[in-house]
Amino acid sequence: MAMQLDDRLFHLFEKPAAGVAVETLCLGLGYTALATSDGGTGIAYTYLGAKTSCGVVKNYRDFEGQSALELLAYLHSADPLERTMALALVNALNHWAALALPDDPKNGALFDALGIGSGTRVAMVGLFGPLMRIFRDRGAVVEVVDLHRRLGQPAEFLPKLRAWADVLILTATSILNATTEEILAAVGDGVKTVLLGPSTPLAAEAFAHLPVHFLAGTVPLDREAVFKAVRHGAGTRVIQKYGRKVFMPTRAL
Repeated sequence: MAMQLDDRLFHLFEKPAAGVAVETLCLGLGYTALATSDGGTGIAYTYLGAKTSCGVVKNYRDFEGQSALELLAYLHSADPLERTMALALVNALNHWAALALPDDPKNGALFDALGIGSGTRVAMVGLFGPLMRIFRDRGAVVEVVDLHRRLGQPAEFLPKLRAWADVLILTATSILNATTEEILAAVGDGVKTVLLGPSTPLAAEAFAHLPVHFLAGTVPLDREAVFKAVRHGAGTRVIQKYGRKVFMPTRAL
């Protein structure tokens, strides 16, 4: 099961990737940005492990000017940084389709669709700090696990997805460390789920085998500004100034 999402993303974007080249690839400290020769732009969180040498790419390859299909194969890599590049490519290949999705700058429409209100029990994998105020204002109860920030205990958290949670907010970074399907396998019946974050591939077909109800991500609008922000090590809030936050349903609640 762990490989199904990788396979589905690869096969979904295999044909588009064969028809374009990687134009520019930039691995920033916070995010990675990629531009394709057809004008698409995609971003993904730069997933770095412990830096033990002067380089962070294990096997350097210059993908710029090459067929995007070669980089797409990195979806199957065990290296999260190589997966980062491939996911940014997926989002660039999907750029034009994602532009057609409804704008939701403050996540209000998404949270209304999820039914988040007073007493709603929200489980969050990956802390989205700006959302905490919204949850508080709506009266929701939130439990968070985030390994990077050393928040929560996975062994205690995962059972809550089956017996406690009403809603699961799952970071799209889980695609990069290959835990998306493992986490979703722990979700109980009736739990409403959303994959959230700028890395999210906004392609419902890729998630048809999983209990994901919504996808919510960011579509770059100003390519030059996004690449500059990435080069300067900027984070989500800066990059989203030059993009559009959107969401899409993937299955009925």
